[in-house]
Amino acid sequence: MLHDRDRIFRNLYGFHDARLKGAISRGAWDGTKFFIDKGHDYIIDEVKKSGLRGRGGAGFPTGLKWSFMPKADHRPSYLVINADESEPGSCKDREIMRHDPHLLIEGALLAAFAMRAHTSYIYVRGEYIREREALQRAIDEAYAAKLIGKNNVHGWDFDLYIHHGAGAYICGEETAMLESIEGKKGQPRLKPPFPANVGLYGAPTTINNVESIAVTGEILRRGANWFAALGLPNNTGTKLFQISGHVERPCTVEEEMGIPLKELIDKHCGGIRGGWDNLLAVIPGGSSVRCITAEQAMNVTMDFDALGKLGSGLGTAAIIVMDKSTDIIGAIRRIAYFYKHESCGQCTPCREGTGWMWRVLERMERGQAEKREIDLLFDVTKQIEGHTICALGDAAAWPVQGLIKNFRPVIEERIDQYQAKHARVAAE
Repeated sequence: MLHDRDRIFRNLYGFHDARLKGAISRGAWDGTKFFIDKGHDYIIDEVKKSGLRGRGGAGFPTGLKWSFMPKADHRPSYLVINADESEPGSCKDREIMRHDPHLLIEGALLAAFAMRAHTSYIYVRGEYIREREALQRAIDEAYAAKLIGKNNVHGWDFDLYIHHGAGAYICGEETAMLESIEGKKGQPRLKPPFPANVGLYGAPTTINNVESIAVTGEILRRGANWFAALGLPNNTGTKLFQISGHVERPCTVEEEMGIPLKELIDKHCGGIRGGWDNLLAVIPGGSSVRCITAEQAMNVTMDFDALGKLGSGLGTAAIIVMDKSTDIIGAIRRIAYFYKHESCGQCTPCREGTGWMWRVLERMERGQAEKREIDLLFDVTKQIEGHTICALGDAAAWPVQGLIKNFRPVIEERIDQYQAKHARVAAE
């Protein structure tokens, strides 16, 4: 349970002033020059010691990621911040951009300095119009106050630009994002080479999530040990959780990593609509992870390791709650359509497989299928998973795998009902 004193995002709901004066009153930009004067390695080491793992879904250790950037290179270095929050169910980063943008800007300066970068780009989701405006306003304030820019008060030249996307989900993939910033079609690149060596404009680049960057300043101010003491081992610190679906009060909230899912929903959402006995399933980390059953949801903690053991994942911590009124086959069919629609089409398994899965699920939703097709569908997901150049193939396959693993009897019952109905019609 997170105490108010340990909260990083103190204006998450926009009750206070989001502009520079308000941000400073809440502690932003305090001690920034002191941390920069400590040097590049000091910041990286502190972030490493904090145990911060990437908040974009993959959960890779942030400090370690920063350390991959070359320390001596004739090429410029870049920091790219992924604000292309297009995963269905995810809506945490938009609150940071709307209500606490200066935490993001300060974090960008500190992270860029740690990696010896003088330029950073924030790639904002196409649909985030007001978020881009709020962020741009904050950037303009930071430039005017000489907090960033050339010859700023911190002694590290730093330029920050917003790149507003056009709404393609695939641009959330880090290399597709680089392609889009360069003015090319947003399609993932083959890796290797990895962005830390050959990234934006062929130069060393690190891509981080908004939340990962926004917490950096507060980690340095309060100390790595403070952050590491929150949460669970290997899952430290605070995290923004967004809960939607069949709960009494959907919300975005900052809590400790490793909080029990049941406690999170009861405390902040007023419980499940109709009570916990009415729960059917939960997607715990955005639409790309496998769903878990009601029984699993009642006992699981919200961290990378616990959800990984269940065959699911924390992802972006976008919790989608489904009660027993949900047609679980129909829900996964809608998710399958999303991934089919957003596939860039480069990889045959993804281009062909996502459409094929969606069409089969359409029939299964009606019951118009054979039971043998369930195993066939699962086999196709395995042919897609791990066989594409980016993670969209995995993201498309996992929800379907979760459906078959946890709700196979529902699919079989639907098929039986359809066949029984049409047998009666034929007999008549």
